Parts: sequence; structure tokens; C-alpha cells
Amino acid sequence: MSQTPSQCRVVMLGTGEFALPTFERLCDRGWNMVALVTQPDRPQGRRQELIPAAIKVAAQQRGIDVFQPESINAPESLDQLRRFEPDLLVTAAYGQILSAEALAVPKLAAINLHASILPAYRGAAPIARAIQRGETVTGVTVIRMTPQLDAGGMLAVARTPIDPDETAGELEDRLAALGAPLVEETLERLLAGTVEELPQDPTQATRAPKLRKEESRIDWSQTARTIHNHVRALHPWPLADTLWTPRGRPQVRLIVLKTQVESDDPTIANVSFGTAWIVEPKRLVVSCGAGTLLALREVQIPGKKPMPIAAFLNGYPVAPGDRFE
Repeated sequence: MSQTPSQCRVVMLGTGEFALPTFERLCDRGWNMVALVTQPDRPQGRRQELIPAAIKVAAQQRGIDVFQPESINAPESLDQLRRFEPDLLVTAAYGQILSAEALAVPKLAAINLHASILPAYRGAAPIARAIQRGETVTGVTVIRMTPQLDAGGMLAVARTPIDPDETAGELEDRLAALGAPLVEETLERLLAGTVEELPQDPTQATRAPKLRKEESRIDWSQTARTIHNHVRALHPWPLADTLWTPRGRPQVRLIVLKTQVESDDPTIANVSFGTAWIVEPKRLVVSCGAGTLLALREVQIPGKKPMPIAAFLNGYPVAPGDRFE
């Protein structure tokens, strides 16, 4: 006789916001969540305060044990993991790769919710990299975990279109909500012995490396569409930026939060990219590579609040011909 959810001991491993809907769904629907494993609290913000992840707060509010090892693969961490006696390990946005020893701990299986349609975009930043590369469809995949990064057999997949103006943060929220019921359905089929597993085709695998702060700067020699995707992909972190050079005044760093691709203008073919081409009270359009145009819709001066472009232009008068570098 197969186990019921209430009989099945589950340990969840997750840190990022992407993991929270899955954790809460399993708790709310009667799965026996015996522990949460999450990354240690890290200093954040200007004051470098230790701020717990939202999933840790949710676990504490439910009275669920929280374990925060520096390395889940250390011998003492594996001993603690074994003491939880899990039937299932469920991971999502945890932040550490589990060793073969860790994956051998659960009695039934170790599964992972990944924010792409595998084998595409294996790695730490699948959502941002998919947007950055102009993908129009993405999804989530539940896999059986292996020591190789995101390479295990596929147990379930769900797809969704990407809105052309959607940011990485907005898409992450949607994919997290899409993945939570998919994980539960997969667990139910695992308990019932009806799950089907499909191997990934390694020849189709692509990588999604972690975002770096150094990627923030906008390259205006690229097309408007490429820059638009770059801005979306880096929101909410690390955020795209550029240097505005007002005539006769010091250079200003400008964080670019929202953009819009404009119709091409053949008259700008010989204009240097990064030039303020159209400046109106509520509109700022910059020339980009290949004769394309990009409108800045929302920006931010470091240390100040985000501003719609009309408010920015009111306080920071940009002149036609000003350079963004």
C-alpha cells in the first residue's frame, strides 16, 4: 500500500522566493513537512543586516524545524539530514549542489523544481538568461536530482509564454506559482508508482550562469530589442545602468528600469548610438545599434526613488544630442 501525503516525511531545501509557493502548498495540503533546509542568513542592504529568507520565516511561523548549514554536503550536515529520516527531498532555488551522499538520504526520491524547460538553461539564472536571449516561451521542469547540475530525468513539465515587457522578477513569480502544483502532482505520482521519467538530451543543453554585477552596463551599440531584453533580464537585480553625459556638467549614473522599443528611424543611420534622439516633456528616445530606437520609460538616480521618465526630465533636463555611454 502506497503512503499518503500525511505519512510521507518531506524535507524541503530552498532559499529564494521561487521556492516559497511550493513549500507553502505542500504544507497547506497536508504533506508531512519535517524540516526546511535553507542557506544561512546573509548580510543585506546598506546596514548589512542579517535578514532571514521569506521561506525561513514561513517555516518558523508553522513550527517547522529550520536547518541552515554552510555546506549541505559536509559530514555533520549529512548526519543531520539523515536524522530527519526523509522519504522525499524537494529542492527549489536552494543555492547549493547536493552530493551523491546527500541525494542518497531520502528513502523514495530527491526531486528539484527548475525554472526552465530543460535541458535548456541549466544553471543559476535560467529566468534572466531566457529573457536576455529573447525567448518567447519558458516554463518549469520537475526532475529527479543527480550530482550533475540540472541533468536528471524529467518527471513533469509546464510551459508558459513570456510577455515581451515582462521582467525577470515578474516572470519568476509566475513560474513559482506554476511550479508549486506541478511539484505536488509529481510527488503524488511518485507515491502511487505512476510517475514517468524522460531522460534529457545532453546535446540540447544550454547554460544559464549566475548574473554578475559587471553585466549591468548597457551597450548602446546593440539593437533596441537586445537592450530592452537586457533591461528586463536584470530587473530586479543587478539592474541595468548607463552613464548620461549632460553638456557642460558632470556625468551621471542612471539606472534604467523600464524601456520600450520604438519604430526604426532610417534618418539615424549615421547618428552615434547612445545619443538622445527625441527629447520631449514626457518622452526620451535613445539611438541604438543598427538604426534602432529605444524609449526610456522609468529610471532611477542611485540613492533616489524610481521615476517615470516625465518626472526625471522635469528635474534632469536632457538635451537632444546628449550622450549615454
